Amino acid sequence: MLSARNYLVAIIAILAGSLPLQAQKIHSFSIDQAIEYAGKNAVQVKNSLLDVLIQKQTNRDVTSIALPQISLSGNVLDYLDIPTTLVPGEFAGQPAGTFLPVKFGTKWTMGTGVSFNQLIFDGQVFIALKARNGTMDLSQRIAELTEENIRWNVYKIYYQLVAGKVQIKLLDDNIERLQKLQHDVTIMYENGFTEKLDIDKIGVQLTNLQTEKLKANNLIQNGYSGLKVLMGMPIQDSLQLTDSINSTTILDGVLEAGQFNYSSRKEFQIGEITNKLNGLNLRRYKLSQLPTFSIVGNYNKNAQRNSFDFFNKGNWFTSSYIGLSVQVPIFHGLQARARIRKAELELQKSINNQDQLKIQIDNEILAAKNNFTAAISTLDFQKKNMELAEKVYEQTKKKYEIGTGSTSEINDAHLELKNAQTNYLTALYDAIVAKADFLKANGKF
Repeated sequence: MLSARNYLVAIIAILAGSLPLQAQKIHSFSIDQAIEYAGKNAVQVKNSLLDVLIQKQTNRDVTSIALPQISLSGNVLDYLDIPTTLVPGEFAGQPAGTFLPVKFGTKWTMGTGVSFNQLIFDGQVFIALKARNGTMDLSQRIAELTEENIRWNVYKIYYQLVAGKVQIKLLDDNIERLQKLQHDVTIMYENGFTEKLDIDKIGVQLTNLQTEKLKANNLIQNGYSGLKVLMGMPIQDSLQLTDSINSTTILDGVLEAGQFNYSSRKEFQIGEITNKLNGLNLRRYKLSQLPTFSIVGNYNKNAQRNSFDFFNKGNWFTSSYIGLSVQVPIFHGLQARARIRKAELELQKSINNQDQLKIQIDNEILAAKNNFTAAISTLDFQKKNMELAEKVYEQTKKKYEIGTGSTSEINDAHLELKNAQTNYLTALYDAIVAKADFLKANGKF
C-alpha cells in the first residue's frame, strides 16, 4: 500500500510525464520587457499589423485602376458550319422581297490584338485615391489600439502576479508565526502551563494556512499561464517577474498624465478618421453622377484560311483605332440618389458616435480618477491597519507567554491580523487595476 505522501508524489510524476517534452527557455522580465515581448509575439498584435499590410495591398489595388490597362487577346476559330447570310434576290435578278442564302468567309479564322485603356477622369476613382491615406491611418490606429489593450492587460496581470508574491510572503510569515507559537505552547504544555487543546487549535490554524497557501500558489501558477498566453509565450517556457510592487510603484507615472486631450485616445483618433472617410464616401457617390473619360486604343491582326495553315504564306489584315470614350450617367433607377442618402446618414451616425465618445471618455476619466484616488487612500489605510494588527498580535502573544493572556485572545488577534492582511491584498489589487485604468483613460498607456 502506498502512503498518502507517496501516492501524491506518484500522481505528480504521472502528470509531469504527460507534459510535452520541449526545450524550455527562461525569461526574467521587468514590466517593460514583458510589454515589449507581448508587442512582438502576441497573436492579436501580429494580426493587427498584418491588417495594416493587407490594407496597403488594397490601396495598391485601388491605385491600379488609375494606371493604364493593357491586355492581349487572341483566338482561333474553326467554323464547322460557315455562317449563312441572306442576300436580297434583286442582286441576282430575282423578284423583289426574295432572298438568296449565301455563305461568306472561310472555315478557319485567326486573330490577335492589343487593347489599351487609360482612365482620364472618374469621380469615384478620384475619391478612392484620395481616401488611401485615410484607410492606411485607420488600419494603423486600430493596430495601435490593439497594442495598447495588450499593454494594458499585461500590466494588470503582471502586477497582480507580483502582488501574489506579497500574498505568499504574508502567508509564509503567518505560518512561521504559528509554528513558533506552536513550539512555545508545546513547551508550556510539557511544563504544565497550558492544555493540549491549545496545541490542537494552533495545529488547525496551521493546516488552514498551508491549504490557503497551496490554493494561492495554484492560482498564481494559472495566472502565469494566462500571462504567457496573452504575451504569445510558449507555455513550457519559464517566466520570472523581476519588478516589485509598493505604494511608490503604483504612484509612479501618474503625475505625468498631464493635460488631457481627446486626440490622445486611440478610439477618438479612429472616430475622427472614420468621419473623414465617411465624408469622402459621400463625395464619391455625388461625383458618380459626373461623366467618366478614358483614352482607348486597339490594334488587331486577322487572317482567314480554308485550312489550318496560318503560318504559311497568306494575308493578315490589320485594324486599329485610338479614341476618347465618354460615359454619361443619365438614369439608374434612382440608385445614385439612394446611395448618396445612405452615405449622408452613415456620416451623421459616425458624427453622433464621436460626440457620444467624448461623453464616454469624460465619464471614464472622472470614474478612473475617483477610483484611483479612493484606491490609493484605501491602500494606505489598509497598510497601516495591517501593521497595527501585527503589533497587536505580538503584544497579545507576549501576554499569553507570561500568563496574563488567554488562547482565545491570541486566536482573535491572529484572526484580526489575517483579515487585515486580506484587506491589504485586496486594496493592493484594486490600486493596481485603478492605476492601469487611470492611465488608459487619459490616453497615456
